[in-house]
Amino acid sequence: MNAQTVLAASEGGEFQAPGPELFDFPPLFAGGPEWLTKPVVFAVFGALVTCALFWMAFAKPKLVPRGMQNVGEIGYMFVRDEIARPFLGKNTDRWMPMLMSLFFLIWIWNIFAVVPVIQFPIASHIAFPAVLAIIVYITKVYLGMKHQGPVKYFTNMIPPGLPLPVYFLLVPIEYLSTLILAPFTHAVRLFANMFAGHTILAFFSLVGFWFLFEKPTLAGFGVGIIGVLITIVMTAFELLIQFLQAFLFAMLAAMYIQSGLEAEH
Repeated sequence: MNAQTVLAASEGGEFQAPGPELFDFPPLFAGGPEWLTKPVVFAVFGALVTCALFWMAFAKPKLVPRGMQNVGEIGYMFVRDEIARPFLGKNTDRWMPMLMSLFFLIWIWNIFAVVPVIQFPIASHIAFPAVLAIIVYITKVYLGMKHQGPVKYFTNMIPPGLPLPVYFLLVPIEYLSTLILAPFTHAVRLFANMFAGHTILAFFSLVGFWFLFEKPTLAGFGVGIIGVLITIVMTAFELLIQFLQAFLFAMLAAMYIQSGLEAEH
């Protein structure tokens, strides 16, 4: 929860639920560029953390893994067996670096929501999941045109042998779904879950803070305790959601890459 939100709630003398202002960040310093905000800094920091973890795990691999290499290999096997291999099959090893990077970067970005001082899920700003989804989308289209041919890639999206009138309805729907809605929902699914989760956590945190510390009353004490307890439960639930959203984003990326490598129909 942002300190500005608590301050804004207390100034009016009555409880105010947090809203979109949770996601508005000014430049880091006066006169600084508009884009240089806390989410941008910690997005870069998350990428550096991901690189550092991979370097610690795999820079000097040993036959008998120890320490971070153990952790890295467990992560590698999870992404390989649960995300990449079910969709990519024989192409798994080639695309593991990309899928490993996507999964762990998004997971670290999401975990920042419950890290003290940061307390913000980077993916709750639509720009970050949108950039990742666009990268996956461009990769998919490039692979499709390279492996299937510039024309066949688009014709392969439509199942053959259907009555001619059906194609007038099916073709626009199929192209709209595959080329526009798929990358859009790929980004929005991650963004919406992180946005909603952060808002819910901020709300119940503020309820606990308000009724226990800002405006403590005998009647409000129970409400404050409930707010704290729900915050604890929702934080544990949010940790699960953070992991699942990273998993789903990487899994869909593997599915889209495979659809570019081979015809869907």
